[in-house]
Amino acid sequence: MRRATQDDLPAIRAFLEARVERAMFPLSNLARFGLDGDHELAPSMWVAEAGSTVAGVLTVGRNGMVLPALAGADPAGAAEVLRGRALAGIIGPTDEVRPLEAALGLSGHPATLNRDEPHFALDLAEFSVPAGAGRLRALGAADPQEMIRWRAAYAHETLGLPPDRAAVDGHAAHAAFLKADSHRVLMDGDRPLSTTGFNARLPGIVQVGGVYTPPALRGQGYARRAVALHLAEAQASGVRRATLFSASEMAARCYRAIGFRQIGWWTLLLLETGPKSG
Repeated sequence: MRRATQDDLPAIRAFLEARVERAMFPLSNLARFGLDGDHELAPSMWVAEAGSTVAGVLTVGRNGMVLPALAGADPAGAAEVLRGRALAGIIGPTDEVRPLEAALGLSGHPATLNRDEPHFALDLAEFSVPAGAGRLRALGAADPQEMIRWRAAYAHETLGLPPDRAAVDGHAAHAAFLKADSHRVLMDGDRPLSTTGFNARLPGIVQVGGVYTPPALRGQGYARRAVALHLAEAQASGVRRATLFSASEMAARCYRAIGFRQIGWWTLLLLETGPKSG
């Protein structure tokens, strides 16, 4: 694989957009932060080629997160690029992540999260908003300290972070969500019921993430209503499709109930110590 330059970006975008549900993170990060930018999520990219055609793309954020889109190719080239780098983890379709994990010799390495999740997609022409309590508000409408606690609980429960790191994530994520206007809260009067958000967004498609309902409020349909209302808001701005991956069977039932259909599997491998591979 060779390091991508600005001249490669049209071909890279075309390759990733052809499999957009599998490539929301690299496409969204590229659009937001630019190739080789300064933000921790800014992507550096490498391309594999078949003749003059892009046949695979490897994306690595400044934070060490690896986002493979190798289209089933031998991961040896990607592994060679990554050797000696400090890695935070690998995120992407299971059939991309697991072969790369093995090629890097990371199988069995300590991880805060190592999970395969069902991967879903939805045509927004085929969904409806369920009836129920609450209306969707901007995240800033809710008490910020409560929202920070909710995000810390999400980071601990869903991402496997220990409580001290989850608390730090709660503050940082809440600030980032407010800045990006990416998340919403379902509220009944002044009472928050559930949160939802988009962790990646392109003009025609969004990726849902950050869905959280406190344990005491679960099982009452709040999450599905929050997600559906946010999708309806996106649809009104021209978005036609949505995708997400699900951390639990309870969450998967919520998503199926509003029309999502499983299209594959997604892997989250978050490494505990950020090792140098190889």
